[in-house]
Amino acid sequence: MEQTVTVDESRVGGAGPLPKRRWTPVSALEFVGCESCRMTLQEYEDYPEDGRKIEFFDSEAGLAWMLRDGPRREHEEPARRLAALAERISQTRGAPIRLLGASRVQLLDADSRQVRVIHPDEIVFLHTERAGDVSLGFLRVGEHAYPDVVLEVDHTSDIRRNKLALYEEWGFPELWVEVPGVYSTSRRRRLRPELRIYLLGDAGYALSAESRAFPGWRAEEIHRALNEPVVSPATSAVLERVGRALGEREGTGPDDDPLLGKHRAESRAEGRAEGRAEGRAEGRAEGRVEGRAEMAGFVLRQRGCIVPPAFPDDGHLGALRAVSTERVLAAAGAATSFADFLSRLR
Repeated sequence: MEQTVTVDESRVGGAGPLPKRRWTPVSALEFVGCESCRMTLQEYEDYPEDGRKIEFFDSEAGLAWMLRDGPRREHEEPARRLAALAERISQTRGAPIRLLGASRVQLLDADSRQVRVIHPDEIVFLHTERAGDVSLGFLRVGEHAYPDVVLEVDHTSDIRRNKLALYEEWGFPELWVEVPGVYSTSRRRRLRPELRIYLLGDAGYALSAESRAFPGWRAEEIHRALNEPVVSPATSAVLERVGRALGEREGTGPDDDPLLGKHRAESRAEGRAEGRAEGRAEGRAEGRVEGRAEMAGFVLRQRGCIVPPAFPDDGHLGALRAVSTERVLAAAGAATSFADFLSRLR
């Protein structure tokens, strides 16, 4: 039987009130790669966090669907990588990005206490203040602001048969569905490794070649980044491009990031000091190079790379002088060793 869901509009927050409509019945949903089990609302609320991942729960049906396979690195890795990629973008943008992990997205019928819950793999807020108390682990549709992006990983599942329709009905503006490059014998044959971006419009979800939340970030670029064991120079350049596009849209930049801003300010100060001592134009240039070396050394040490005590010598300064500050930081952030860092500057 179809279920009519209403929302108490007195409690509606940044997401805006949900329209009164009829929602997809449980009988029409097929949870590929999942097993269903009887579960009451109390049992759901008491379910241990270290248990098998719940994909969907419906209190009226008294059913929960859990992934058939337990926690697997191939399923969880893309969300972890997205967090690292977002951090790089936020530094260039000059403003933080909030990722909340596998929070619960709840639809609550205020009259009947019916609860429907989806567990995404990751949710992304471009503005931290919009996350509000969602950070406590629950996002109630109709009460909280929508995240800018929801990530679902289809390693052994296929959300096109279930959760895609639910996200569309609930009004989520942008959904990313990642099918990892790692092969699985449990994966449906028609699923090929890729990232699909669904953007919500008047007619529902439509596939898009690029993100709306992250301007200019294309689906194939996101998929490559989520599957790279180490961030490549090509991906570093993309992250810088997207971060700058976000910053230009909002009037922020690397100088607004606490870490990068500090080092960039110090670099400029050193350049001015050197300029007074050795000639203004030449001094500024050399000061910038010394600042790049200091920033690179800091980032490399933070990532556990051994930096030679002689860094930077004349040969290092020549390599640092030939590239931009952003290129140096991207190389340091992606390198697995000092030698790898130098090779990325060429």
